[in-house]
This record gives sequence, C-alpha cells and structure tokens, in this order.
Amino acid sequence: MPKKSSNKKLRITQIKSLIGHNKKFGKTLDALGIKKLNHMVEKEDIPSIRGMIRKIDFLLKVEEL
Repeated sequence: MPKKSSNKKLRITQIKSLIGHNKKFGKTLDALGIKKLNHMVEKEDIPSIRGMIRKIDFLLKVEEL
C-alpha cells in the first residue's frame, strides 16, 4: 500500500565549502541536487532526505516550509 504524500517541504541551502571534507559528502550534496555554495533546493520532507541531511548537517542550513 503506498504511503501518504506529506505536504511538508524542506528548503536546503549549502552554507559551507566541501574543501577539506570527505568526498562522500560531495556525492550526498549531488544527490540532494545542490550544485554549489549558497545554492538552495526545496525537497519533500521524507526519511531518505532527512538521512542525507543528517550526514552533512554541518554544511547545510535547513528550513521547514
């Protein structure tokens, strides 16, 4: 049975550089759709997105919409 779609959205912005950090963090940013510093994307608030954010939370600013 399909899950209900939540109406919650997250606004995710990269606020710190990847220089000097693990290369896996860059792949996580790519998966989120973030291209460069200060780039902002809006994503649906689902557990998989929350997990990616949790891995690199020190590089991001996250706002709930």
